[in-house]
This record gives sequence, C-alpha cells and structure tokens, in this order.
Amino acid sequence: MKTNTIKYFLFFGLLLFLIACSTKRNTWLSRNSHALSTKDNILYNGGIALNKGIEEVKLQNKDNFWEILPVERMQVSEDNLMPGTTKNANFEKAETKATKAIQKHSMNINGSEKNPQMDEAYMMLGQARYYDQRFVPALDAFNYVLNKSPNSDKIYEVKIWREKTNMRLDNDALAVNNLRKLLKEIKFKDQIFADANATLAQAFLNLQEKDSAVAKLKIAKEFTKSKEEISRYNYILGQIYEELGYKDSAYASYQTVIDMRRKAAKSYVIHAHARQSAQFDYKKGDTVAFLKKYNDLLKDRENRPFLDVLHHQLGLFYEKKNNKKLAIKEYNLSLKKKSQDTYLIASNYRNLADLYFIESKFAKAGNYYDSTLVQLKPRTREFNLIKKKRENLEDVIKYEAISQANDSIIALYKMSGSERTTYFEKHIAKLKKVEEAQIKAAEKEARIKENQDREDGKIDSEDAANNKKEKALAPKVNSNIASSSQNDFYFYTASTVAYGKVEFAKKWGKRVLQDNWRVSSISTKENGKTEDLNAEDTETENDAKETADAEGKYTTAFYIKQIPESQTTIDSLSKERNFANYQLGIIYKEKFKEYQLAINRFEKLLKDNPEERLVLPSMYHLYKIYEILDKQKADAMKESIVAQYPNSRYAQILQNSSSKMEESSDSPNVAYANIYKQYQNGEIKTVLTATENAINRFTGDEIVPKFELLKANIAGKLGGLEEFSTALNYVALNYPNSEEGKKAEKLLTVDLPKLNALELSKAPSKNWKILYQTKDFENAGTKVLREKIKKFIADRSLNKLAVSLDIYTMTDNFVVLHGINSEDLAIGITSILKDYKDYKVIQKPIIISAENYTIVQIKKNLDEFLAGNLPETASQPNWDGTIEQAPIAEQPKSAVNNKQQDQPSEDNQNQNIKGKDQKGVQQKQGDLNGDDQEFGPPPSPGGQKLGKKG
Repeated sequence: MKTNTIKYFLFFGLLLFLIACSTKRNTWLSRNSHALSTKDNILYNGGIALNKGIEEVKLQNKDNFWEILPVERMQVSEDNLMPGTTKNANFEKAETKATKAIQKHSMNINGSEKNPQMDEAYMMLGQARYYDQRFVPALDAFNYVLNKSPNSDKIYEVKIWREKTNMRLDNDALAVNNLRKLLKEIKFKDQIFADANATLAQAFLNLQEKDSAVAKLKIAKEFTKSKEEISRYNYILGQIYEELGYKDSAYASYQTVIDMRRKAAKSYVIHAHARQSAQFDYKKGDTVAFLKKYNDLLKDRENRPFLDVLHHQLGLFYEKKNNKKLAIKEYNLSLKKKSQDTYLIASNYRNLADLYFIESKFAKAGNYYDSTLVQLKPRTREFNLIKKKRENLEDVIKYEAISQANDSIIALYKMSGSERTTYFEKHIAKLKKVEEAQIKAAEKEARIKENQDREDGKIDSEDAANNKKEKALAPKVNSNIASSSQNDFYFYTASTVAYGKVEFAKKWGKRVLQDNWRVSSISTKENGKTEDLNAEDTETENDAKETADAEGKYTTAFYIKQIPESQTTIDSLSKERNFANYQLGIIYKEKFKEYQLAINRFEKLLKDNPEERLVLPSMYHLYKIYEILDKQKADAMKESIVAQYPNSRYAQILQNSSSKMEESSDSPNVAYANIYKQYQNGEIKTVLTATENAINRFTGDEIVPKFELLKANIAGKLGGLEEFSTALNYVALNYPNSEEGKKAEKLLTVDLPKLNALELSKAPSKNWKILYQTKDFENAGTKVLREKIKKFIADRSLNKLAVSLDIYTMTDNFVVLHGINSEDLAIGITSILKDYKDYKVIQKPIIISAENYTIVQIKKNLDEFLAGNLPETASQPNWDGTIEQAPIAEQPKSAVNNKQQDQPSEDNQNQNIKGKDQKGVQQKQGDLNGDDQEFGPPPSPGGQKLGKKG
C-alpha cells in the first residue's frame, strides 16, 4: 500500500514538473517556475559579469577635459572588430547568459511575454550589446521589452536605455521627443527621474541646445544619489556656462565641485581648479593668493597624478604675466610628468614654441612646433594651422639667420681695435666657463658610471687604480686652453684629443686598430703594409690643424682676423641684411599676423639706409599696420609718403580712389594685364624678362603672387616639369594664403603627378609631325628652310599641311610641319625635301607622333626619344587619376584652307596653341583666357598651329 502511495506521489510530482517546464502554458506554476530559474540562476551570474564590465568601462574611460564632457562615462571606439570578437569578455558573458535565459525560459504566448523576468533578461542583453558598442542589436533588445512587456516594472529604465542607444545612432531629435514624453509618465522623482533628465541633457548638448541642457542637468544633479554623478554634472554645468559666457555661474559650478573634496573624483577637482584659473584676471586679480593656492596644490601628495595639469596652469599664469622664463620652466615641468593627455602635451609644446617664436629663437620654435604636430590629431583645424605656420617658419629661420649674422659682422666692422679685443675677451671668458661646466658634468657622469660598473662587477679596484695612475702620468696640455686642465675629462676637450693624436703618431707611427697593435712585427710599418705615406702626413697635418684651431678659439686674434675689411663686402652684407629684414616684415604681417614683429622689422630696415626700392614699400606696409594698431602713426606715415614721394603709385593710392588707380598706366594690375597679353600671344622669352622686372618693381604688393605664378608657368614651358615643380613649390610655400598659392598647391598635388606619369612609346598614331631643330627662327638657314617648305606645300597643293615655329627651351626651337596622317607619309615628305633638287633641305628631320611630341614638349626629353629605346605601348594617366592604355588618336578633320588647321588628338588635354605674329611663336593654353582664369600645366605643343606658315 505504501509502495503504491509513493508511486502516485512520484507520478504526480513528475507531472507537475513537466507542466512547470512548459513554456507554452500560461499557468501560475509555469510563470513562476521559469521566473525563478531565470532570476536566481542565469541572470544572477549575467548581472555580476555586466557590472564588472561596466566598472571596467568607467575605469578605462579617459575624459577629454578640453571639451564639454559627455554625461555618460563611456568612450565610443572607432576600431573595427573582426566578426566573432568582443571588446570586453564580461559583456560577452552577460550577453551569453541573457541569451540562454531567453532561449530556455521565454514564454511568448499570444504576442506577449508571460515570464516576468524576461524584461530583465532582454534589458541585460541590450545593455551588454550597448557597452560592447553594437548599438543596432541593442536597440532591438530594448524594443522587444517595450513591445512584449509594456507593463514591466523596468519599463522606464528600458525607455531611457533605448534613447541612449538612439543618441549613439545620431537620432538625437527622436531621443528628445521620446524622453520628454517619458518625463511626463514618471510619477516618482527618484534615480530613474534623474537618469532621464541627464540623458535628455546629453541629447540637447548633441543638438547644441545648451540652455535646455543646463535646465535638465540641474534637475539631474538634484535627484541623483551618486556623488560621482553630482560632481560630474556640476563640472559639465561649469563648462556649459563658460561657453555661454556666464563666467560667474561657471566659477560657482567649479567651486561646487572643489567643495565636494574627497566626495568628488580628484580629476574633476583638479580640472575645476584649472578652469577657474582660466577665468582669473591676471591684471587686477590677487596673484599672491593665486600662487599660494597652486603651491598648496603642488605640495598635496594626493595631487601627484595631476602635476602635469597644475604645472601647465602655472605656465599659463606666468606667460600672461609676461614672465617668459618661469613660463618656460613650468611648461617643461609639465612635460616631464609624462602626461597621458595628448592635447595637454601638444599645448605645452605649442606654448613653448610661441614663446621661443616671440623671442626670435625660430629654429627652437620650429622644433617645438614639430613636436606639437606629433601630438595633435591630423586633419583638424588646429593641426592644419600649426602645420602651415611651421612651413612658413622655414623662411623666417632662413631670413632671421641672415639678418642676425650680417648685423653682427657689420657691428664688429664698425668697432675700433680695442673694442673688438674687449668684446672677444668677454666671449672667450664665456666659452671657458661653459667648457669648465661641461667638463665637470662629464667627470661626474664618468665617476657615476665607474661606480655602477664596479658594483656590477665589470671592473675591479685594481683596474680603477691603474686608470688613476695613467691619468696622473698623462701629459699636461696648454694651460691657455682651459683654466681647469688638471681636472679635464680627456675626450670632452677637442684640443686635448687632437694633441693626443699627434703625440701617438710621433711615438707609434701609423697603426692598424687590431689586437696586439703594440707589437711592431705586426704593425703596418714593420709588415710593409704602409700604403700611402702621404696620407699619413696629411692626417698628421690635419690633426695639428685641429689642435691649432682648438687652441685658437681662446685667442682674440682667431676671431679678429675673420672680420671682413673690404667696404664692398660690408655693403653686400648690408644689402643682404636689409632684404632679409624686408622679407621678415612681410612674413610677420601677411602670414603670421604678428604686427608688432613686422613693425620692428620695417622700422629697423628704414634706419639701416636700405636700397631705394625697399624704402617706399616698407613705409606703405607700416602705414597699413599702423591703420590697425595706431591711427595717429598711420596718419603721420601717410603724410610722409605723400610728401616725400608725391608722384609714386603709393601716394596715388593713398590720395585717390581705387577705381582711379586701376586706370593708371603705372598700376600693378595694368602692368600685369599687359604682360599677360604678351604671354597669351606666345612671346614667352620676352614675358619671362618682363615678369622678373615686375616682381622686383612691385616687391611687397599683393599682385606679386600673380606674377610669380605666371613665371612658374613660363618656367614649365621652357624648362620642363622639374623646373615647373620647383617654381610652383616656391609659389605655394611663399604665398600659401593667396589664390595663386592655392592654385600652385593644387597643381603640385593633382596635375604634376599625372604629367610625370606620361611616357613615350611606339604606339600607333594617325597624327605625325616633322621637326627641324634651330637656334634662331630669324637666322638665314632657318629662313631658307621655311621658304623651301612653303614652296613644297604650294607645288603639291598640300593644303592640309601647316608649318609652325615652336619654342622648345631657352636656346632650342623647332620648325614643325603638321597635318601628316601616317609615318610612311612623313618619311616620304622628308625624303623629297632632302633629295629633290628644288628643295635640298640639309637639316636633319625628326619624325615623331603627335602624342610623343606632346610628351617631349612637356618633359623636355627629346634625347630619350632620339635614343629610340621606347616600349611598344605605355600606360597613360586619365585626368581622374587612374591609368589606362594610351588610345590611338583619331584622324583629325581636314581643313578647308590654309587658315583652318587640323586639331590633333592631344588637344583633348586642353593645351592648344594658336598662331603668332612676326616676332615669335604664339602659345596659348586652352584654359588661359583671362586674368582670372586658373593656370594649368605647360601646354602640350602637339596641337600647335604656331603660325607663320612657310
């Protein structure tokens, strides 16, 4: 009986268990059984993993205090992960547990979730995906809860997480609308209410609605229970107030963070101090209290991880107080703390560079700008500005070196003999003092190294004693070389080393560096391996010279004899210095906007009796700067220009309207228009001279970049791509802010690589040319050649043929016969011109396809073509940057008469050249139709109809 009862109970229990395990039955037993299994087993372990992952995310987060902090402490990484990989193993574990709970215990019956723990499972799934930065799958998980469990007690939290995810997907406006609705639904003002307001504040910040963000952050900080969040929200409020210009409110918000002391994270407290110092009034503020506060912060052991920030702020303070020496010291101390904040490091380097720039230590400033660029993110506005400034600094370094060196030489030239002697005696005393300090430092370092080696067992006490004995027996050097010769560390004194070389050579001769070098039987001298006695003598002489030079730098005569005595040399140095000062004034004014430095250079230039051509432009530039800084000085300078140079164009500019000046024949614009017209007419060599004269004449004028770019195009036509590249590079570097500088930069980076890719080949063509080389179009031989070709065309009624006179380089030219559609025809024409008695052309012809002629004119590689080692085909660049096989040129359309010429295939590159008058060849590029047209690469002459016909 008892056995049957037990069986019944077991059967009934098994039946209940099977009913409870079912996810398809909506019963009380099933719901609670699955809920219990979900909560106390799977979700418990998943929750532990999720919390660990969140803590790791917060610890790994590196806030950028240079920008408004995000409300949530999580950095979105831009790194792309491989499929199947995860950023954090804890989130992977949490996601696995949540997925397991859903797969085993989800009760999705009739479109709704019956397991009350599934909302937490899906929320955990969404959070794990969110922190793993897979936002679209996370959004799916949150939406599932909202759709299947609308009555969940976690519904408000899920909605907040959904809007966080929407913001990560840049759906900020949608997040604002949904969060506003949510705030109306929330009945209790608790942590959830605080989180909703904080999330809404972040959405407003993303939309740049800062006033609205302030209101929501205030509510969030009032109702949140987390001290870390309170301090963070207060710091963010301070940043927002600062950007809105509410300095008092910003200061108060930062002070709230500071007053929290240990309740706030130390990073917020230190940066709150830093932001307060940025609002400090350096002229009227209490500097004593400021320094006391920062000295106390520096002494606090808890602040050691943030010494880089504190030293940086002190550097800013001293820089504002114009104490450059202490500012440099503090910036260097900040750098020594090995900060993890790359922008702080960049700021230290940038500020140091600016300080050295102001002190005219331009080489050092350039080095610090280089270090700044390493720390900054590329393609940012600040990176590009500093990069451009660094590039412009090359010219500053060059001209400053010229100015300072020549100034020093001229000053020494003007000194009397006694003044020179006194000056160099002081210089020598400084040299000795510096060398003594270096020797002492070297000896100290050597002693430290010796002690370390002894401790490591690398040397023993006996070796050390022998070293000291050898040092005591070493010969004394000239006491004039260094006052502390008894303590000289041998290898740190050049004169001692040189002396030692000479003494060694006297005693041992020339020895090879090898084992047992002292044994004479294996020395080069005894073995007869002395290869060049003269070389030994030369080296000995060089060593003696080194010794003499090393000793000479401690005598005044060594320096005095180097001062030039010729007035011609001094005049040349003065001229070079004056031009350098003028260039520096222009650079400081135009490129750096450092108006005071520009004023100093121009004023110094005018005091140094410069060339006449520099005086008036310098006065005019000073007038333009004074207009910005000092109206009274500007009026005075204007009166001086008008009084001293009444007929100059600068005086006319100051007295007349710009419209009248434009019409003046002496104006730069009119001069440019005339020269450019000559350029369009093909008078290339004439234009080159005129352009160089115009650049000298209008030095400092805004028109100069136009002339420089025109000169670069002429250089390309006459010298080829290498000279074109050099000239364009000069324009791009010297006039980077002008339109011409930007065009030059574009040509360098876009067009030149494509032109360089052009290659000669034996590819078939339907457009051929015959070239005859000549030095001068007007010499007798060339005139005879042209007449014979003209007669040949007329005798045979070959109206399709045309003759042009093409410039190749400054010294070489071509007489070109166009309109030939095959190579065989070209060979036949040259044969007739050479052999028929009516013509008898003695010049050697060059037969070339139109495509190759284009490349020869662009790259100036005629010798390569004549050598004949050409590939069958060559890759040619498309003008979109890709490469394709060079196409076969189409047959040009026939002309109606001599005035209508055929258009060859290379015209497709927009590089046409048209007719010319009797003075020369007209080369007109297809896109150069006016002053404002963009310059392009040198025109390809293949399509030239340069016309005087033969």
